[in-house]
Amino acid sequence: MAGAAAALMAPSFPILAAIIFLISAVTSLHASDQIGGDGDGRQVYIVYLGHRSGESPPSEGRLGFSAAHRELLNRVLDDSSAHERVIYSYQRSLSGFVTRLTEDEKQKLSSTEGVVSIFRSRTHRRPLTTRSWDFLGFPKTSKQSLELEGDVIIGMLDTGLWPDSPSFSDEGFGPPPSRWKGACHNFTCNNKIIGARAYLHGITEGLSPVDTHGHGTHTASTVAGQVVGNVSLGGLAAGTARGAVPGARLAIYKVCREDSCSDADMLAAFDDAVADGVDVISFSIGSKLPVRYFEDAAAIGSFHAMRGGVLTSAAAGNSGLDGGRVSNVAPWILSVAASSTDRRLVDKLVLGNGKTIVGVSINFFPKLKKAPLIHPVNGSCEPESLTVAGRSYKGKILLCASWNNGSGPAVVGAAGAVMVTYEPDVAWQVTLPGLMVTQDQFNGILAYVNRTRNPVGTIHTSEAAFDSEAPIVAGFSSPGPNAITPGILKPDLSAPGIDILAAWSPLSLVAGRSVAYNIDSGTSMACPHATGAAAYIKSFHPDWSPAMIMSALITTATPMDPSRNRGGGELTYGAGQLNPAQARDPGLVYDAREGDYVRMLCAQGYNSTQLRLVAGSDDATTCHGGRKGSAADLNYPTMAFHAAPGKNFTAHFPRSVTNVGVPGSVYVAKIVGSRPGQTVVAVSPRRLAFSQLHQTMSFTVTVSGALHDGNEYFSAAVVWSDGERQVRSPVIVHTVDA
Repeated sequence: MAGAAAALMAPSFPILAAIIFLISAVTSLHASDQIGGDGDGRQVYIVYLGHRSGESPPSEGRLGFSAAHRELLNRVLDDSSAHERVIYSYQRSLSGFVTRLTEDEKQKLSSTEGVVSIFRSRTHRRPLTTRSWDFLGFPKTSKQSLELEGDVIIGMLDTGLWPDSPSFSDEGFGPPPSRWKGACHNFTCNNKIIGARAYLHGITEGLSPVDTHGHGTHTASTVAGQVVGNVSLGGLAAGTARGAVPGARLAIYKVCREDSCSDADMLAAFDDAVADGVDVISFSIGSKLPVRYFEDAAAIGSFHAMRGGVLTSAAAGNSGLDGGRVSNVAPWILSVAASSTDRRLVDKLVLGNGKTIVGVSINFFPKLKKAPLIHPVNGSCEPESLTVAGRSYKGKILLCASWNNGSGPAVVGAAGAVMVTYEPDVAWQVTLPGLMVTQDQFNGILAYVNRTRNPVGTIHTSEAAFDSEAPIVAGFSSPGPNAITPGILKPDLSAPGIDILAAWSPLSLVAGRSVAYNIDSGTSMACPHATGAAAYIKSFHPDWSPAMIMSALITTATPMDPSRNRGGGELTYGAGQLNPAQARDPGLVYDAREGDYVRMLCAQGYNSTQLRLVAGSDDATTCHGGRKGSAADLNYPTMAFHAAPGKNFTAHFPRSVTNVGVPGSVYVAKIVGSRPGQTVVAVSPRRLAFSQLHQTMSFTVTVSGALHDGNEYFSAAVVWSDGERQVRSPVIVHTVDA
């Protein structure tokens, strides 16, 4: 640990606070409160100015407040405090700044020429493997692939990284690519970890990028961790840990610390990452509900990343059980839902009457034998309730009627706990011997306790079990439809995000122990699987645009069985399960560039003035006159339409595909999954003959019919095939309100 310990600066790092972290229920970042003001009515706002233009950008950080930004801010201030009020000045790959403003100052500035948008900087809470890559059918990297991967740089916007993990060894690595412009601040880099920066409300100097939370280490090793054998969490999920692209480089941008991170810090990291020279960005951060694109730091940052040829892969969000909707929905972002693998972590409670209850948990404590079962006096297992009740629970197994990680029972000396969960598909860590069961199972246990004089139970250690139903989308994974642009299907696809084993920071204790590898769940865990697959494609096709890489991943995804998943079909899991091995050679790709997205934004209602600033060009002139168009016109690899219940509709989806397979290919279209009835899907033409590589041809998909009821959906897929490759584009029509 010497390297990491040296990187942590003792005067500023609260070790004690860092190591008493208890694992949260769902490890996703949820948008929360805005950053507070300074007590005089001023709040922190991001002032977005669009495309960076003018003089060359600074090569390092944002040490100075640009003259243009200062002049703009001074126009609305009654004093000369512009420089003092600025928190960040974005100058490297986009233009904007973060400052403290009163409401009046904000209103004045928002109407000033040159301003695209002004929005509060939100704070986010709680940042959003051995088996997963095998389950996806993705083999270990060959020597040839390792050499190609060495030219790929992945930017991780997360909680930092623990550099001393064997997953981040640079053994066998040469020097970084010569194009790399990044830096390592207060961190010992190597030829694997080639960049590291940290951000905190405008402060970048003196901060350590070392991970004290564990989340960032986990996601980074899932993307690009080295092959490390014989790893497990207390014997659970034992095997070989590896990332998708172990030969790739990592650049770390620590934008979250413990359970909070801000839009201002995230946008600063996007600004740096693109200018530093990353190829792919991994963003395991989301919100309960999406926000408009130019008020969303991730949408803004990823748009400018796309302009620079950088794809952003992002978590879809973990609000599936509490009314949330898919986040990170901009069409230039790959939005990733979480799904299961064929390995479940289960635990068993054996009652005194011999009956076995199978639940879930990550419990690597020794077997707890025949301890008394007891229901708390008031039914609650919260620490304050248990201590107030004045009853001894020492040595007993507490029956908790609501979710709890066991911390309450542990405080009062209980030997174990049984807790109700509404996520029976996910195993969560417990702080003492325990397991989670469904409400029906819990009721059965209570019935046994109530009719037995001395009820007892035995809690076993968790074990891995085969799940033949996989893949199934996680209950917590945020579903569609897309609340910002209903004509764009989100999430895009699903990837393993349940019970994923990956590297961890030993500064973040797990059940009171320091561990090198940990099991976690969330769309945060699904996102780096897609990031790794994108980096894998990039290593073979360095000249492909972000949209082409997205297309390859989406059109080769393995279809998921709607009968095994909760309602909504593709609205819940996107195009299907990630299939990285197939995505390397997709045959055809749907491409889109900046101008295509600008035209879609124009159709969305953004005006030419805004879009001209964002694009730094006249691409936005298409907003003037003529046919307005719609999101359906964007050359996206999936097709979605929101219909009114009981009304006939006809939707047209013009599309173009580029041949990246072999010259002289002939592709024929077929419609799959369409059931006879009141909705019809047609493709014209149904045959595309390509004479050469990189040739582009067009077709139109027309969907017509009616859906009678609300919350109804119809799905099918247009599949182009040359006899060897299958290029699958899901089509979904629905009446689900966002």
